[in-house]
Amino acid sequence: MEDVIKVEGLVKKFEKLTAVDGISFQIKQGEVFGLLGPNGAGKTTMLHMLATLLKPTEGTAVVNGFDIKKQPNKVRESIGMVFQDPSSDDILTGYENLKLHALMYGVSSELREKKINEVLELVDLTDRKNDLVKKYSGGMRRRLEIARGLLHGPKILFLDEPTLGLDPQTREHMWNYIEKLVKEQNVTIIITTHYMEEADRLCDRIAIIDYGKVVVMDSPEKLKKALGGDIIKISMKNPDVEKVKKLDFVKNSKVVDGSLVLTVTDAGKNIQHILKTVGDVDSVEMRSPTLNDVFLHYTGREFREQTPEGNIMNRIMNLEARR
Repeated sequence: MEDVIKVEGLVKKFEKLTAVDGISFQIKQGEVFGLLGPNGAGKTTMLHMLATLLKPTEGTAVVNGFDIKKQPNKVRESIGMVFQDPSSDDILTGYENLKLHALMYGVSSELREKKINEVLELVDLTDRKNDLVKKYSGGMRRRLEIARGLLHGPKILFLDEPTLGLDPQTREHMWNYIEKLVKEQNVTIIITTHYMEEADRLCDRIAIIDYGKVVVMDSPEKLKKALGGDIIKISMKNPDVEKVKKLDFVKNSKVVDGSLVLTVTDAGKNIQHILKTVGDVDSVEMRSPTLNDVFLHYTGREFREQTPEGNIMNRIMNLEARR
């Protein structure tokens, strides 16, 4: 498959703040590619550059064969975008929102009604198309915005935190719609998220982003497998990694939040040996690796932690507002 997106050394700076710091990757046709990272890592800034909503400070990217610097209008014509914040007009109906979008993108009158009906059916909103959007639930509104992003037939769909703020049940439904979309529409999707489970379930590959850099990139399964074993978390007083480093079946060891976190081969076989080595323990947890463990392995901290700078996008908005 051909690469439909090629990113080369993208950098975005806002005064002294570097939000994206030299990122490069390629995405193939039909792939679901995730940008995974904590709040403020630079994911949304990255997506906005690819959608030509922000100009890069350095580097460039090619989207659908069009250079984001030289051919921004062509890029915009060939992508769909679902923003992190709600962007549909809540004083219009679902149908009116879609018709307005179709007119803006020049969808011909012959195709307009057909396309609107198709995308409404895809996201199960046909029965609610004549209701005002302000009467929609959060999940319905997100589904409408996905339908709007697909209306003009884009080859690539950008989803910026598509399930942010949704309850777990609605989030599950949204995942089902996205999987249905990939299967039936054969579009390439780039999704930003800070939900581990979302990236694990939906993405063919993910790039874990931290402090504006890609720290590692591969399929979720390969990233977890590369850790080399199961995870054992031991709660105890005064955890000491030096006691277990000499054990050849312990591949990695850290103290996190006062607990000893180990990556161990044949954990079930070796757990008793480990417990004898470390001494008195309060509790023990043993499980398969998660993407949070991958993040911890490469960054040295839990995924839930914020960057010291706080939420980078909030700071960016403040900088832009002062200009």
